[in-house]
Amino acid sequence: MARKILQFLLFLSIGTAILAWVFRSQNAAFQEQCRLDGIPPEQCSLLDKLLQDFGTVNLWWILAVLIAFTVSNIFRALRWQMLFEPMGYKAGFANSILTILLGYFANLFLPRMGEVVRAGSLSRYEKIPMEKVMGTLVIDRLVDLICLAAVVGLAFLFEGDTLWAFISQQRGDGSGGSFFQNPFVQGFLVFSAISVLLVYVFRERLSQIPVVQKLGTLLKGFADGLRSVLKLKNPGLFVVYSAGIWVMFYLQCWLSLKAFPPTSHLDLSAALMVFVFGTLGFVIPSPGGMGTYHALCIAGLALYGIYGSDGFSYANISFFAVQIFYNFAGGFLALGLLPRINKSVPQTR
Repeated sequence: MARKILQFLLFLSIGTAILAWVFRSQNAAFQEQCRLDGIPPEQCSLLDKLLQDFGTVNLWWILAVLIAFTVSNIFRALRWQMLFEPMGYKAGFANSILTILLGYFANLFLPRMGEVVRAGSLSRYEKIPMEKVMGTLVIDRLVDLICLAAVVGLAFLFEGDTLWAFISQQRGDGSGGSFFQNPFVQGFLVFSAISVLLVYVFRERLSQIPVVQKLGTLLKGFADGLRSVLKLKNPGLFVVYSAGIWVMFYLQCWLSLKAFPPTSHLDLSAALMVFVFGTLGFVIPSPGGMGTYHALCIAGLALYGIYGSDGFSYANISFFAVQIFYNFAGGFLALGLLPRINKSVPQTR
């Protein structure tokens, strides 16, 4: 128990420190802009602007964001149910989606704790062995990792030029040009291709190295997890659910951008890159992505000329809508409904 408390305090401190750093840097930029505009410091408060920006949000777009997140959770629950079928178990839909909501709620307090809470809750109410449930979550996260890699690839394909132009501008060389035509990217691609070729040619020798053996065992485990998807009754439907989850995640970002006037002009392609930046912020361990999401989301918006306080406001608006409002509400709903709909299940195992 003490270890969990210490972990919570550690990650909370990290998230709070990053968020405080983001706020200080944005506040300094905001104060400088006020100075250039001739606005007195006492009339220049970033917190006041943040509150004003919240007041400009189109609530209909935010409602659409919450609906998209709900649909993604439905897809995730349906996909999760499918993973139990080859093992001879059947998980109820209500318990599946409510434990998913409970997992998101737990992640607000301790990163990665959501998977443990989600697995433990479903195991308890559906009477499925804990190790079986955890096994399904390994596949669940592995498929999500592949989907994230695909989304990152699409973002670089469609918006790579924008990213490279921004980097060139920051470096001051003004080179710009196509992302895939610049020498750094081409060099990286050539290096990657040669590395893959060398690994294949010398695979026998490399397999004798302990570190490579451990990596090979890990990759084999991943491959076995993916192959288990083929044992499902309808693997095509599993792929549809997986794609649906990430399409809904992407729509959340685009709809959030539409809700805030300074970002409402960004198109679907730009939303894809902002979505990637924001998602990577959730990958970095911090309670609910606090601080890390804000920092990377602001960086993503900077690619499209949205700097400083507007980027900070958007990050807080989108973060508050889902991570605070939805996940807190969903967590309390799950805590209230799970015992009620499982009255016949013993309270202890």
